[in-house]
Amino acid sequence: MIYVLATLMTKQGSMEALRAPALACIEGTRKEKGCLSYELFTSVTEPEKLVFIECWESPEHLAEHMKQPHLITWREASTPNLVSRKVEIIHPDKVETR
Repeated sequence: MIYVLATLMTKQGSMEALRAPALACIEGTRKEKGCLSYELFTSVTEPEKLVFIECWESPEHLAEHMKQPHLITWREASTPNLVSRKVEIIHPDKVETR
């Protein structure tokens, strides 16, 4: 099992534009084989900060997730609206940062 923490800082005023693509991505991802949980949170103290917390059965399942149309659509919608993105993949023996 692996965990993913994806922290996104969005441009001010872009949250409304990101709502529908994020919800579609969440809905599609939760149906994927190997997805144990997939949650999105908005920071209480930093309203432009989004945090995805994911749990996957294996790195292979996560790799398949990266190829899914709903994730590609999310990336296309979110990238122009982001200031920064940090992804941490937590394996049983190490933490990988992208």
